Amino acid sequence: MAPPAIEGDGGDGGGGGGGGRQQQQPGVGQMLTGIIRVAVFWYFASKFFGPKKTPTQTSNQISNLFHKGEPLDMWLYLSEQERFNDFGSEGSLFWHETNIPYAIWGPDSTRSISLKYHPSEALKHNGSLYAHVFFARSGYPADPNDPEYQPFTAFGRTHPVVTYFPKSKADKRKSLLGNSEDSRDDENVSEVTEDDKVENREGGPVEWISYWKPNITINLVDDFTRYSQNEVPPNIAPFLNIEPGTGNYYPTVFFNEFWLLRDKLIPLNETVNELPLHLEVGPMSMTKWQLFLQIDQSFQIHRNYGSMLEGEADELKRVFLEGNPYLLAITMVVSLLHSVFDFLAFKNDIQFWNKNKSMEGLSAKSVIVNFICQLIVFLYLLDNETSWMILASSGIGCCIEFWKIGKAMHIEIDRSGKIPMLRFRDRESYAKNKTKEYDDLAMKYLSYILFFLVACFSLYSLKYERHKSWYSFILSSLTSCVYMFGFIMMCPQLFINYKLQSVAHLPWRQMTYKFLNTIIDDLFAFVIKMPTLHRLSVFRDDLIFLIYLYQRWVYPVDRKRVNEFGFAAEEDQTSTSISTDAAEQTEDVKKTN
Repeated sequence: MAPPAIEGDGGDGGGGGGGGRQQQQPGVGQMLTGIIRVAVFWYFASKFFGPKKTPTQTSNQISNLFHKGEPLDMWLYLSEQERFNDFGSEGSLFWHETNIPYAIWGPDSTRSISLKYHPSEALKHNGSLYAHVFFARSGYPADPNDPEYQPFTAFGRTHPVVTYFPKSKADKRKSLLGNSEDSRDDENVSEVTEDDKVENREGGPVEWISYWKPNITINLVDDFTRYSQNEVPPNIAPFLNIEPGTGNYYPTVFFNEFWLLRDKLIPLNETVNELPLHLEVGPMSMTKWQLFLQIDQSFQIHRNYGSMLEGEADELKRVFLEGNPYLLAITMVVSLLHSVFDFLAFKNDIQFWNKNKSMEGLSAKSVIVNFICQLIVFLYLLDNETSWMILASSGIGCCIEFWKIGKAMHIEIDRSGKIPMLRFRDRESYAKNKTKEYDDLAMKYLSYILFFLVACFSLYSLKYERHKSWYSFILSSLTSCVYMFGFIMMCPQLFINYKLQSVAHLPWRQMTYKFLNTIIDDLFAFVIKMPTLHRLSVFRDDLIFLIYLYQRWVYPVDRKRVNEFGFAAEEDQTSTSISTDAAEQTEDVKKTN
């Protein structure tokens, strides 16, 4: 007799990478928006541009062999063989359920069980294990050797319980002082590679590690669509289990691993004697199934184009799993606004520096320091093999900061020596007033504090942390200092305001965009999992802004002084009054004529 229709499932499912800590986090709002956009596009494309039903195709349509609400019996076997036919083995049968209503949502639709599995020695040494799930109409057997077996009443699917990933990259970091006792030997800084196709850069063989999936969720898809033969949508065709005789399809069995995160997987080795296993079976709607497929596909597209780092898919899923639903909804809304405010702040920043003709009231030293900080972060990302999308964004930021230096100072090329050098010279509007004096004084005191903190942190990092090289140590120390102490470099403008005992009228447009983005960053700091150091650095802008508001409240408004964005209130009022007078004179001339 023919065996029950079994469809293999060789995919490793959703488990996205979760490895090492990332120092630079891309915009989660942008990533979430892109994923939803791709998923919705593919879903509606498959609906509206799929095969159309025509009168000539009616006789060639395929349909589901089972009916909605039909009771099913289920058997789940665990075996180290990919092909299974030992239905009489009591040791292989781990779960049996009866009278499961097909595609019906009710109290009896979802069944679950938790058990312990004792791995064999072969499984501990990178062996394989498969879950063989069989369904049959209630009262009918799934064993093809049973006399009461009917070919069209049973179907099944095979799915691997063990997945494989390349062994973590060797930790090339070391204590630069040679003190191995003080090194953090127990720190796992290596990452597991996400892709199955791995190239060993050192030319040696790639060692693979087996991981146990502690959760297996089996979903019967509520799909009773009549498809035209040979024109099944491409995103559904791989999952259809076709009966070759009639051309119709069995109910789709989907092993749902969408919420199975990488850090939940259990590595297998000789020390593992018992493994947890949670099994669950239940229905799934057609819309939800396709949505999961499209989101996984969009994740893969983002990874292929470098716009998503390994492990970020898991972090995004973790937000939905562990985040507060109301806070998550607010985050999704404001994340869309964050992109708009980011663009508007960037646009106004470029417009100001492009039109700026005077450096009066502006801190030129802060512009230079901002460029140095941006360059340090870019070199650090380049040394840590970051995604090219983040590198491109950071590189463009470096170029813009250097362009600002050209607007704040005169840049000349000194060709007097053998090697041409860049020479920076202050602008007249900056050097001939008290702005330069107060800016130099502020940078003098702040640099003392900054250099002291950098030296202390560098000594701590050199003694207690490990690094790949001295170059990597310098970059890592400087980058950490930028994260922790970078807000100190935002203080010269506040010091200038303090010494002048005056502030110009606030540039509400630019300040509003910056402040709204700061609020959104604060919200992300609570919702998204990130290093504590990065979370603390998010709130430094809040402190500066609050001090600026305090200065705005304490000091009287000097409408003659040019503010940090190059605007003065009286100049605007004068130009407005002049234009108004000119308009009135023009009207009088028109009336006279």
